[in-house]
Amino acid sequence: MEVNGIAHIQLTVSNVVESTKFNEPFLHFLEMKTLIQTDEFFYFIGSRTGIAICQADPELADDRFVQRRVGLHHFCLRAREREHVDAIFEFVRGLGATIVHPPREDGYAPGYYSVLLEDRDGIRIEVNHVPGKGWLEKREAA
Repeated sequence: MEVNGIAHIQLTVSNVVESTKFNEPFLHFLEMKTLIQTDEFFYFIGSRTGIAICQADPELADDRFVQRRVGLHHFCLRAREREHVDAIFEFVRGLGATIVHPPREDGYAPGYYSVLLEDRDGIRIEVNHVPGKGWLEKREAA
């Protein structure tokens, strides 16, 4: 059975209110809508995707995201056009995001083009564009 994508991703952050100062304008820029908003939980939906942001337990709120720890490494959103990756880079740079790497081509798939950034807790977010169907073209042809 083939699944129909990822329904949502939930991120735990040290301070939801502070995190949302970046995430809300960023996700609204991606045309996602705020569905739920409290002091401890935000939920955004759009493009057949949900992103939830929740408050860390008080005893863990001083922790920082560690990419190589067991759990989430990063998540990647797919842009519809290569130029969208550039526009997202300019937008998040204006929000003060930490840029791990600016838009560039990588060899992960033919034409793979991405930007990689970190939110205030160090959670890595990638936005990429792969022309056509990327590796799916090779898979379907086999």
